Amino acid sequence: MALERTLSIIKPDATKRNLTGKINAVFEGAGLRIVAQKRIQLTEKQAGAFYAVHKERPFYGSLVSSMIAEPVVVQVLQGENAVAKNREVMGATNPADAAEGTVRKLFAESIEANSVHGSDSLENAKNEISFFFAETEILP
Repeated sequence: MALERTLSIIKPDATKRNLTGKINAVFEGAGLRIVAQKRIQLTEKQAGAFYAVHKERPFYGSLVSSMIAEPVVVQVLQGENAVAKNREVMGATNPADAAEGTVRKLFAESIEANSVHGSDSLENAKNEISFFFAETEILP
């Protein structure tokens, strides 16, 4: 198994409800370690750039709007096969389809307000982490 890092974002719908600690407890309980973390208010420009891959999709505008509505918590999770583990722990994008005990089943309000974002590949994890963090901000 490989020790990996992945980006996790606790989205505005969750930070607004003060769920950061509860969500992080699920990640940590699954063996993921938080090695960098900060609470930030994304600008429209930042959110648009981060989600640029979805620019042509019909949900892009509402996604950007939702991500700037409240602060987010951006963090780097580290662990064995962290990308896949984080995606498993987050659960399906639609909380109605998410497995019991996953973050989205426990905390998401809807497919749009699904509480968390996680990198979908190791390559994207590296790009997404560098979008928010300098290497010096990440603990070994």
